[in-house]
Amino acid sequence: MTDHRELLAGLRAAVRGEVDFTATARALTTMDASNYRRVPIGVVAPRDADDVAAALSVCRTYGVPVVPRGGGTSIAGQATGAGVVLDFTRHMNRLLSLDPEERTAVVQPGLVLDRLQEAAAPHGLRFGPDPSTHSRCTLGGMIGNNSCGSHSVAWGTTADSVRELAVVTPRGDRLRPGRGWAGAPAGLRDLVDGELARLRTAFPDLPRRISGYAVDALLPERGADVARSFCGSEGTLGVLTEAVVDLVRAPRARALAVLAYADESGAAEAAAGLLEHGPLTVEGMAADLVPVSSAADLPRGGAWLFVETGADTEAEARARAETIVRAADVVDALVVTDPARQRALWRVREDASGTATRMPDGTEAWPGWEDCAVPPARLGAYLRDFRALMADHGLRGTPYGHFGDGCIHVRIDFDLLTAPGVARFRRFSEELADLVVAHGGSLSGEHGDGQARAELLPRMYGAQTVALFERVKAVWDPDDLLNPGMLVRPAPLDAGLRFSVLPREPVDVAFGYPADGGDFSAAVRRCVGVAKCRTTSVSGPAVMCPSFRATGEEQHSTRGRARLLHEMLAGELVTDGWRSTEVRDALDLCLSCKGCRSDCPVEVDMATYKAEFLHHHYAGRRRPAAHYAMGWLPVWLGWVARTRAAGAVNALASVGPLADVAKRLGGIAGEREIPRVAAETFTRWWRRREAPSAEGRLVVLWPDTFTEHLSPSVGRAAVRVLEAAGLRVVLPPTLRPGNRPVGDARSRSALSLLTVRRGRVCCGLTYISTGQLDRARAVLRRTLDLLEPVLATDAPLVVLEPSCAAALRTDAPELLHDDPRAARLAARVLTFAEALERHAPDWTPPVLNRPVTGQTHCHQHAVLGEAPDRRLRAAAGLTGELAGGCCGLAGNFGFEKGHYEVSATCAEDRLLPSVREAPEDAVVLADGFSCRTQLEQLTGVRGRHLAEVLAAALENT
Repeated sequence: MTDHRELLAGLRAAVRGEVDFTATARALTTMDASNYRRVPIGVVAPRDADDVAAALSVCRTYGVPVVPRGGGTSIAGQATGAGVVLDFTRHMNRLLSLDPEERTAVVQPGLVLDRLQEAAAPHGLRFGPDPSTHSRCTLGGMIGNNSCGSHSVAWGTTADSVRELAVVTPRGDRLRPGRGWAGAPAGLRDLVDGELARLRTAFPDLPRRISGYAVDALLPERGADVARSFCGSEGTLGVLTEAVVDLVRAPRARALAVLAYADESGAAEAAAGLLEHGPLTVEGMAADLVPVSSAADLPRGGAWLFVETGADTEAEARARAETIVRAADVVDALVVTDPARQRALWRVREDASGTATRMPDGTEAWPGWEDCAVPPARLGAYLRDFRALMADHGLRGTPYGHFGDGCIHVRIDFDLLTAPGVARFRRFSEELADLVVAHGGSLSGEHGDGQARAELLPRMYGAQTVALFERVKAVWDPDDLLNPGMLVRPAPLDAGLRFSVLPREPVDVAFGYPADGGDFSAAVRRCVGVAKCRTTSVSGPAVMCPSFRATGEEQHSTRGRARLLHEMLAGELVTDGWRSTEVRDALDLCLSCKGCRSDCPVEVDMATYKAEFLHHHYAGRRRPAAHYAMGWLPVWLGWVARTRAAGAVNALASVGPLADVAKRLGGIAGEREIPRVAAETFTRWWRRREAPSAEGRLVVLWPDTFTEHLSPSVGRAAVRVLEAAGLRVVLPPTLRPGNRPVGDARSRSALSLLTVRRGRVCCGLTYISTGQLDRARAVLRRTLDLLEPVLATDAPLVVLEPSCAAALRTDAPELLHDDPRAARLAARVLTFAEALERHAPDWTPPVLNRPVTGQTHCHQHAVLGEAPDRRLRAAAGLTGELAGGCCGLAGNFGFEKGHYEVSATCAEDRLLPSVREAPEDAVVLADGFSCRTQLEQLTGVRGRHLAEVLAAALENT
């Protein structure tokens, strides 16, 4: 039995990079994007090749396996391991050089592909292969898997773009694999010379043959290319420390032809015939993989080919695309040259790897057999046989992928939770392997064999060729140190499934998790590891994941947090359950922005999981001070209003020493200023205003805590605009009447106060975000009681604060899943712009003709939708786009002690640069109180709610 303490001490003495054997580090690397889970001993983040050699030496001494890992997005299990994981993303992640004349770049294995593309773009160059995970996959992982991507019909696989490698062997040799036997380990050439006949006959000629070792690249007629043969070895032969890669000339202009076919078979059979036109891509997908929200952007049909063309000018690119359209027998077609629209269409295709993990009815679907490849001309026939095989086994899947190369991706609704389901998974896998071979194909066409397919390689290559692979492995790695269980002497394809450790009975939880059948384990299983949350930059309105972009740490990504929750449920590494400090610390920097709810392809909702965890973690225990100070904000501000103490509170908060004491007691960051409380609340203003005549469509304006006590100007402005649009505005009831209906917040007779209970509506947001779910439920039930007269009508509820609207629309029905009134309330909630669009469609707003800047509220983007706001801004002559991302304040998050630095970093990601770079006359829009506060405290700029902007324009006209 290995003494891990000695191993840890040995690694720390030998390696200059981080050596981490904590439960958190291990939990974060138990899985990749596959179905498999293996628990590592620890994680090493080497700083350079010397560190790699030192780590290998120590691990060899103790007989501990080593697993090289990049972005952890592998789909066959090859980035998981039971030994020491080498994480290259922390330090060995640089672009070392780029030579535009030679069209080459020297990269380290942890470099993310998009960073290389960004550096090459100013020179008119790019790296050819581009997997859909290009924003987070690493060059080392791409070389290990021989990744391809959508442009492989033009630029081939990663192996086609590798010129030379730097490799450390398991025994410490430093090699430089290249062409002409350069960098070959001792014995490899003799082995190949004795097997020339086999190498010339045993390997199918396919554009996407990734399975097995590429030993045929060592044939003399193929240049004896040791670097090429190393590609696709899945970290089993040597550890890559550097690579010289070729770049290609990027077309100056591109056009995207989206070709629509009646069905998937029609698209598949047409794909090969388009290759003669020299396209850059021929990608295919069917209608059952396209979200309803995206279907309107595509031409009518049941399946589509995405065919991209390139040229020096837009006109030439369009002409080539139109030539392809004319040559294709299509139902409908669309040619797009606008880059932004092309990116939007490509996102539909790129998100398929995550979207495919759910069937249309919500059933889970899994990888394992998602990238077989056949000769392109046989793709249509293969797909028909493939679907027939699935039907024979009672399985479903939605194929998509690289139709031009004959490579198909699909997630299948395997039952991997029960013994009969796993047995069917094995039978299907064996039969599908035979089907692929019968069509002259490869078990893997892009993602590698890993554990998912390596066991079945004899069906493709035969026992003797697989024995040759074992001999190749022995030449490079005689001690079997690197990634054992992959490619040769593989682990069984149905062993170590990551679902097997999860509880079989539903976990007792507070939220309803309606999309997951009420099962918290199923909710956590949503994360399949494609790691879209690990992108270091976002474009457009995207939000996810601001905390990862701020820290760069895996535990602060949505995936990392989901992995820790998975291990918490498993109980092997994270052993304290809901009391886990590992999970608590990872969730501490989650802003609850809900970006993952919309931007994650499988709609992981980490904000809800965080609230759930905090609810259990602090049950029966003292909470952090901030949970009481800010979680109970509606109560404290209500007391200030009732005692008319706003002036005194503001005066005390302006005295430095007193404010410091208050912040320390309340768990508030010392760098923060305490927001000023309004001298007059919104409802007090409402009660003293002269009521307008009762005409127009009735709308109920929600007096949220922030509008009521901190920004009543927003409420007053909204009333002004809504009434100008011809709507009759009332506030929710404050009295709880038996069966007698009441008016709005004006109802306050002495008799009423004696006979009924008085209260205020509240969405419970501050309690939910701090995990005080019992209190949140009580507040929401009281709110529903007050709103019964409103719910008995058809009046909509207009909510000005996006976070409150999101809480009412999603959190309330999921938290009160046993109360049908919560769903009725959620259906009534409208944003300010939605209310005007639906209930005052003929109203024309005042025209300002000014540019706008600022940020779409993260909850608006993730939950509510922003299209009505865009249309309202356009009608008012407010031009330009708002930034995405999250402001970083995020309610209580940015005020909590210890969060200020991350909060400010999040603001610097998108919001603050967009405001600084805006024209001087730009209107700074920020509908959320948090966004406005962050802007004011970090820049001194005052942002305004859209209602305030329109109300001011009405006054001026």
